[in-house]
Amino acid sequence: MTVVAVPATLPHPDLVVSDLPDTSPLSADESAELYAAMFKDVVRAADASGGELLVNYRAADDLPDRYDSDPEAELRALTAEAVNDIADVRFEVQVGSNRAARVGNTITHLLDEEGVRSAAVADPRAPLLGRSQIDSAAMKLRTNELVLGPAAGGRIYFAGCTEPIDFEDAYRPPALETFSVRGHDAGHDIEFVESLPVVEDGDDLLTLCSRIRSRVTAGRIVPQYTTELLDDLGLFVTDEDGEAVLGRE
Repeated sequence: MTVVAVPATLPHPDLVVSDLPDTSPLSADESAELYAAMFKDVVRAADASGGELLVNYRAADDLPDRYDSDPEAELRALTAEAVNDIADVRFEVQVGSNRAARVGNTITHLLDEEGVRSAAVADPRAPLLGRSQIDSAAMKLRTNELVLGPAAGGRIYFAGCTEPIDFEDAYRPPALETFSVRGHDAGHDIEFVESLPVVEDGDDLLTLCSRIRSRVTAGRIVPQYTTELLDDLGLFVTDEDGEAVLGRE
């Protein structure tokens, strides 16, 4: 069984997807709502897969002083809206000074200290990640030590390991190449799952919105919470002088 860790931050303005308000029609509050919806879709997919879901959250002490909140309580409440039985979900504090350190500590602890066969991290900003991709990655991890999920711009939305790699600065752009080099240096066999969008800015949101609308038209599976929110926000992709742009009803 693969343990799938979802590293999450409180879905509050300025803490998550902070580039969206300046690069899309969304306000800071709406961007935080979108993050929460994407997080719910990702944890729902991980919970429905054959793996074990672990929500890794940023501790209150690791957030700016102006946020007087309980991260675990808020993320538990969001997770409870998305999964069948929250009792099956683990919640643990992230440990580390930056993203790569926190991910590395989680993966290494699971593999070396808990003795799980495979451990993965899934980006909560990749709502098109579904059960099929997670289960496909788990299958590939049976014969490969490192499995990566590529995203646009050389980023990744998923990384799974059966043996640790050197995680120091592993997310240095392009993260896809950096992780691959680290895996190669460790002597690992490396595989990939399909490319999916990670939403950090307006261009990413345009890509996600277009893919979701296309899936709706085709009658295919869509991420429920993200799709419902995009509908509520009235976002769509339109043509403007031959260029695709985000519009809003």
